[in-house]
Amino acid sequence: MSRLRYNRRDAVSHLKNRCDFMARFVEDCGPLKLKVARDADLFNALSSAIIYQQLSGKAAATIHGRFKALFSDGVPEAIQLETFEMEDLRGVGLSGNKALAVRDLAEKTMDGTLVSGRRMGRLDDDAVIKNLCQVRGIGPWTAQMYLIFNLGRPDVMPATDLGVQKGVQYVYAMESLPTPDEVLQRTHHLAPYRSAASWYFWLAADTGMAG
Repeated sequence: MSRLRYNRRDAVSHLKNRCDFMARFVEDCGPLKLKVARDADLFNALSSAIIYQQLSGKAAATIHGRFKALFSDGVPEAIQLETFEMEDLRGVGLSGNKALAVRDLAEKTMDGTLVSGRRMGRLDDDAVIKNLCQVRGIGPWTAQMYLIFNLGRPDVMPATDLGVQKGVQYVYAMESLPTPDEVLQRTHHLAPYRSAASWYFWLAADTGMAG
């Protein structure tokens, strides 16, 4: 695993100093354990993100394992994907839309529509999102996941994510689930470390702290 592109202690200290609600939650939950996998290449990382969309972790992991087993060394590569038929992809559990998305990802990786992973790391957040969203099935949410978990960017707030919304509802004791706009408004003061804040919001949702 690679390191974040910011200091964990600085991020946690900032969240606690900027917000009493976050301070109480962080004290209860402990240190930031967000990890970044920047060692995976672009196709590997994004095909995984596509497969995990809108699925429970367990179901997605099963399908992703079957998908990886299609490749000769167990590591998804765009050049190998182009040799597979739709039936191969559907056979491991991909929906029709996800199979088409993974095929489009392979094509755009190979033809240069997507910049290289190395160059991607030099783009600003908005440019990364714009470039990735050219791929079928990749929207802002998937691009934001790539920014957080592959590029280690410090200030990403995926406001459309249900887990983040539930976490914000819990941490801030809100009566109803916040809308994406309400999430952005409620968390803007946590910049420039909103990626770290997102991790804590996911923690609230994943541990059952948020109803």
